[in-house]
Amino acid sequence: MIASLDGVVVTLTASYLVLDVGGVGYRVYAGPATLSGLSQGGRARLHTHHIMREDNQALYGFRSTEELAFFELVTTVSGVGPKVGLAILSSRPVADLELAILQGDEAVLTAVPGVGKRLAGRIVLELREKVTAAAGGAAVGGSEDEVVAALEALGYTSRESREAARLAVGALGPQASLEDRVKGALRVLRRDQG
Repeated sequence: MIASLDGVVVTLTASYLVLDVGGVGYRVYAGPATLSGLSQGGRARLHTHHIMREDNQALYGFRSTEELAFFELVTTVSGVGPKVGLAILSSRPVADLELAILQGDEAVLTAVPGVGKRLAGRIVLELREKVTAAAGGAAVGGSEDEVVAALEALGYTSRESREAARLAVGALGPQASLEDRVKGALRVLRRDQG
């Protein structure tokens, strides 16, 4: 499996780039935000998701591990393939998407081409459950640990997760529900990204 690539951009199109890595050109599909930050002839380092099927292989590239983790998470939902997953990821910052899912805001998802009301509902239901399950497996060390586990399950680094959890629990208090604490932490992360 190819986890990341670092090389020279030799081709840029509206949906993919070709990255020369040691004389081998890799076609990497990416969203508009990723592609707009690159220039032909410039260097690029991308985190990648490698899909291998019987009749096809494809690489999808992302600027950050958070974007990669969200893509991998959303494509676990039945009906969300790589193209729809990339469209969802390209629509808003990751923290906004995660917050919308936790709040059950299907309108954010239905605004994405290829995502209807039924699919948006499935995404909210399945991903909310996965975040809750990840948080439930957290160490019993306190309310911050549950929030950290949930954020790490969404692909945030331990440092980002700890800081956002600390601020959210400090503002809401440990008596707030896990869902409210995670939403608060995502608001902190969205503010930091924005």
